[in-house]
Amino acid sequence: MVGLLVVTAIAASALAVTPGAAAARAGCSGQGDAGAPAAAQEKAVLCLVNRARESRGLEPLAAPGSLARAAGHKSGDILRCDEFSHEACGREFTYWIERSGYGGCGWGENIAYGSGSYATPRKIFQLWMHSAGHRRNILGSYTDIGIGLQVGELEGNSGAHVWTQEFGSGDC
Repeated sequence: MVGLLVVTAIAASALAVTPGAAAARAGCSGQGDAGAPAAAQEKAVLCLVNRARESRGLEPLAAPGSLARAAGHKSGDILRCDEFSHEACGREFTYWIERSGYGGCGWGENIAYGSGSYATPRKIFQLWMHSAGHRRNILGSYTDIGIGLQVGELEGNSGAHVWTQEFGSGDC
């Protein structure tokens, strides 16, 4: 099956990072299964993120439910408005974070979508890690992450897996 992948990142502030993600891939169950339930795929991405951070001596990110809800709503907006953008449906990228009840600050966001072989948690994570802006968010000074996956039709691609990572810092 032919796949499609599009990724983009935004951050509220610049953060220093180091490249690479090979150590992160080992041991995260479900990372190659785009057919698993969304919660299992989101858990695989969280595992990949935290393994990448730990392999660089960084603290793992906590996953408060408020940021997960914000990420899920953002992925839903992207599908609902058929607009792959940090400002989907005319909303600032912070819109759902602010409404989620999350009390942190210093927000950032990664979004991506893929289909076919590009829809797996592993592939999305690899491509985020090979992009400076996405990697900066994943390996930056954030303390928290929310991950949301929604599947639907986007830009004429049925079965598009739309991913959002919302980042924040609980210690402001």
